[in-house]
Amino acid sequence: MQYDVIVIGGGPSGLMAAIAAGEKGAKVLLIDKGDKLGRKLAISGGGRCNVTNRLPIDDIIKHIPGNGRFLYSAFSLFSNEDIIAFFENLGIKLKEEDHGRMFPVTDKAQSVVDALLSRLAELNVKILTNSPVETIEYENGRVKDVLLKHGERFSTHSVVLAVGGKSVPHTGSTGDGYAWAKKAGHTITDLFPTEVPVTSNEPFIKEKTLQGLSLQNVSLSVLNPKGKPLITHRMDMIFTHFGVSGPAVLRCSQFVVKAMKKWDLKEVTMSLDVFPDLSEENIFQDIMKSLKEDPKKAIKNSLKGFLPERYLSFLFDVNGIDPSMQGANVSNDKIRSLAKSCKSFTFQVNGTLPIEKAFVTGGGVSVKEIDPKTMESKVMNGLFFCGEILDIHGYTGGYNITSALVTGRLAGMNAANK
Repeated sequence: MQYDVIVIGGGPSGLMAAIAAGEKGAKVLLIDKGDKLGRKLAISGGGRCNVTNRLPIDDIIKHIPGNGRFLYSAFSLFSNEDIIAFFENLGIKLKEEDHGRMFPVTDKAQSVVDALLSRLAELNVKILTNSPVETIEYENGRVKDVLLKHGERFSTHSVVLAVGGKSVPHTGSTGDGYAWAKKAGHTITDLFPTEVPVTSNEPFIKEKTLQGLSLQNVSLSVLNPKGKPLITHRMDMIFTHFGVSGPAVLRCSQFVVKAMKKWDLKEVTMSLDVFPDLSEENIFQDIMKSLKEDPKKAIKNSLKGFLPERYLSFLFDVNGIDPSMQGANVSNDKIRSLAKSCKSFTFQVNGTLPIEKAFVTGGGVSVKEIDPKTMESKVMNGLFFCGEILDIHGYTGGYNITSALVTGRLAGMNAANK
């Protein structure tokens, strides 16, 4: 069978690519190895589907620390506002939440998936599910055939690779596409987990002292070997039985991985500031004021509500303060060191959970080998890339999906123009 465009992968970028090619009047085949399309969309945003982000383009690029700048040309052709208009035209009304995140008004990811599937049906896109691809065949520097594992063969002028990275493998992204890209002559940069919980061997983690404790609106930093912050994120975090997790940690995770690699370290230091808006001196004065109000009161009672109880008693312990001691009897030095650990409690981390547990894959097909305006390979005619197989990665919050939809749109349109 001959098709104008074959899209491999039915995730966010593949669905968008197939629709874009179909809207150009191409005869399109969409192949997926799973039994359902749009699996990653269906679980994104906690099952509510964070379809894009409404921040200005420059801000979106800042939230895509992995090669976000590559997307400037793509955004000039199809932007986050175009994504919003695209969904509204499909009958999916969107609403804006904190930090510019856009969700369907229904709060149901499935409604987004259904709208995309019915658009594919309108455009007569042929869909094959449960059809793993064996390989892509190339001839004389261009795409020729797509061969399925069960022997079927399809010829085409254009192939769009939208098979994802290696994270969230139960949705089907198990890294299949890297081999086909390599075969075409592409470079695959080192793959690593991003947006992933961080592990630690600290005694307080091993002993589960703080397990399950959440801290709101803290500043968390990853430090370089000289003790200077490489990155700081201000969000919530949680202590777990293996280390730390939560939004601030997920955003810091790729910097932990990069620091370990860059300086060949077994462990990296993180620093936690639970009062980002106060100076150490302010905190010291606040504690002193509370203790002076009733000098005979036990320090743990004088400082009740100052911090979550478990974290406060942990910091007493770290600083060698007896919680039942009367405030008047605690030395100024001890109070100073308590104030200091509120601002910068440092702990060692030794890596992250594996890439399969990550939300996003870092690394992938090198963007230097991709035309930023068309998403076509610079090394193989008729081969297009979109979504997470590319070496582009952002923070969670609608940034990766925006990148997937924008690159998918361009790849599909230009594959059809071939």
